[in-house]
Amino acid sequence: MKTARLISVLVLLLGTAGAGESPATTQTTQKIQATAPILPQQFAGWQISGSTQKSPDPAVADSVNAALLKEYGFTDFESGTYVRDDGRKLTIKAARFADASGAYGAFTYYKMPQMLKETIETQGASLNERVLFYRGSVLVDATFEKLSAMSTAELRELSDALPLPPGNARNLPVLPQYLPKLGYVKNTAKYVLGPIGLEKITSPLSSQLVDFSVGAEVALGTYQTSDGAATLMLISYPTPQIAAEHLRKIDAARQPDAPQQGSPALLNSDAIFDKRTGPMVVLVAGTISQAEARSLLGAVNYEADVTWNENTYTGRKNNLGNLLLNVFLLCAILIAFSAVAGLAFGGIRVLFTRILPERVLHREQELEFISLNLSEGQAGTTDSKVSPSIKAG
Repeated sequence: MKTARLISVLVLLLGTAGAGESPATTQTTQKIQATAPILPQQFAGWQISGSTQKSPDPAVADSVNAALLKEYGFTDFESGTYVRDDGRKLTIKAARFADASGAYGAFTYYKMPQMLKETIETQGASLNERVLFYRGSVLVDATFEKLSAMSTAELRELSDALPLPPGNARNLPVLPQYLPKLGYVKNTAKYVLGPIGLEKITSPLSSQLVDFSVGAEVALGTYQTSDGAATLMLISYPTPQIAAEHLRKIDAARQPDAPQQGSPALLNSDAIFDKRTGPMVVLVAGTISQAEARSLLGAVNYEADVTWNENTYTGRKNNLGNLLLNVFLLCAILIAFSAVAGLAFGGIRVLFTRILPERVLHREQELEFISLNLSEGQAGTTDSKVSPSIKAG
């Protein structure tokens, strides 16, 4: 009985460990994380003072850019004031988005060119007492009353306490990684997900030409060349076919008579050079030569990253723990069968020996056999006689 109970417990534990989370469990986890508070009560010696302000309205976070925050996937906002024992104060505003792409896009919008880079989580920037950084889907704007040598380290501890979104929502966008590093002017990279964000920055194209309705994403930055500053704009579309179609529209809009034909006009009259690489359309705008523009365009090349997803079969039938358990059970059964068979064979012999002695398992008398006795002296003669003799076995 004890062995059977132990085996049952092992099977239950291995089956529980091997089974994947059900969709209902995943959805419940996501809801709990979405409603969880953004800011901690304390971190690195800082203690919350009073209650925090929470709101799902983007206008509370930024009344001027409420529509832009909503375009980036804004979900909720929380702000509060922290104090230390020495009397210093720290004001923190935290905006949470649906995924990390929204937090990154908002970070690029609020980041100013004169800010300095800070090593806080994924990316951070600071200007005097203000520090801006993001982690996962949360964008944090912190303002110190008085800076200290440990201010950056304290914000790192705050970053570790921020909640993370579930699953793929914490993955950063791939498009900004295609911006070349050579000649890049710091803090000029922008990531745009909609027409509102495109209108708030200096863009070579209008939102009508970009066409966000098909799922386009935009990343752009300023580059310093020998001829002057230029804007590099990357537009990512779902497929190469859609990108090729929009590239033809952009080339048509560059013609002198395009506005008269009803085509969307470019936002500026600077020279524009473009190309397509995979599902991306790359544009260079500015007062630069064709050679410099082609060099900047050549620095952007799409690389396909193919991922083959196969079913891992994590059910109980395909679980490694269940396989090992079955192997152990088979070995135990074979050992038990061998032991029972050995005891049965030996026990039957002993039983028959006691019940029917010298009748079944033993012969009543030994059999006789004939042996030839050949002496050494007679081995070489031709007339040797062989005398048979009977010898008891």
